[in-house]
Amino acid sequence: MKYRIYTNTNRKYDNRFHLNDNFEDALSFHRSLPFYNETPLLELHDIAEKYGIKNLCIKDESKRFGLNAFKGLGVSYAVSKINSPDAVFVSCTDGNHGKALAWYSNLTDHKCYIFMPGNAEQRRIDAIKKYGAEVIVKQLNYDDTVRFASRFANENNYILVQDQAFEGYTDIPENIMLGYSTLMAEALERMKEKPTHVFIQAGVGSLAGGVCWYLQNKMDTLPHIGIIESSAVPCIYNSIKENRFCSIGGEPETIMAGLNCGEPNIISLPILKHCAEWCIQCDDDIALQGMELSRKPIGSDPVFSCGECGAVSLGFLRRIFEDSKQAEMQMDKDSVILIINTEGNLE
Repeated sequence: MKYRIYTNTNRKYDNRFHLNDNFEDALSFHRSLPFYNETPLLELHDIAEKYGIKNLCIKDESKRFGLNAFKGLGVSYAVSKINSPDAVFVSCTDGNHGKALAWYSNLTDHKCYIFMPGNAEQRRIDAIKKYGAEVIVKQLNYDDTVRFASRFANENNYILVQDQAFEGYTDIPENIMLGYSTLMAEALERMKEKPTHVFIQAGVGSLAGGVCWYLQNKMDTLPHIGIIESSAVPCIYNSIKENRFCSIGGEPETIMAGLNCGEPNIISLPILKHCAEWCIQCDDDIALQGMELSRKPIGSDPVFSCGECGAVSLGFLRRIFEDSKQAEMQMDKDSVILIINTEGNLE
């Protein structure tokens, strides 16, 4: 079970990224939805005690909107800002984002096309189809499928709803990132103490960028932030370490389907470069260990549903604790760590 940590030497605490910071609008929108319920904040006191930290908190997004993942926050807010009652929506997904768009398109009576890469799992395809979307699997990798979906939308005068920003396409991804801030607003409101450490999973980096953007605007002192990727597709790790935009080509394979993205979001990457203290790569076995810990926790810590992408942060922390590397990551008896269970287990 291997992991790799890069300490970001370009980290700066500043606020020079001119993105939308109307977090209250996003939170108010979500709270206005009739099906809105705040997701749980779990506290793993026994694992914290065993490994000598003050607390380990998990924001459990497996309970979000009945979707088993956090993605509905970004999709619903971004689509609410699209003033086109007859719009047809298009997206590319490895699973959770497309399911969220299919769900919200169904609720708002819009047609929806969802493209998926060639390695898409049947269980994820079926989960999207149940919301009435037309699902098309392309024999391409994720990033090429994004480009195909974008061309398809343009050629048919449809609207691309993607959490991946690229040149000429930033407004909708920015609103998706802003929508993700709701989960962090909920978490900080419930935490008894502010987090000293936050670990966030990243595929293209939209969730991580949204979380960092919120923390940078709302906290006087930025916590220690770690960005976690699959070691098969460490595009953010490479981009920050090499101080240039890096993409991962080919057909990478990882059980962390939602993190199997080879190109960073161009509007979140600068935020991550300046906010993340560590960039972290994890092998699939780390995610599996996190899933096992969610099913069989230490002592009286709660059991919760945790999928591969949701589990990798928990698995990584367990490895850090068992390898006695707390001090290297500035963890001690006063540390309060926050991680996000981005998805529940999809049977």
